[in-house]
Amino acid sequence: MICDRCKNQTYVLTMSYFNTDMICEECRTKERAHPLFEHAREEENKAVRGGNYNYPGIGKPKDL
Repeated sequence: MICDRCKNQTYVLTMSYFNTDMICEECRTKERAHPLFEHAREEENKAVRGGNYNYPGIGKPKDL
């Protein structure tokens, strides 16, 4: 498997909270440290609670 963000090969992928990228553990750690992470997570949770299971995210910040 290849990480959508860093393009490195990995054995584990997870979906980003910022967009629909499938990311590796290293990119996930960087994402969780970003100042907008909690906002992105809250927005996704609101969307899912509202029934939107295809929420595209708030968008990946340029500095991530």
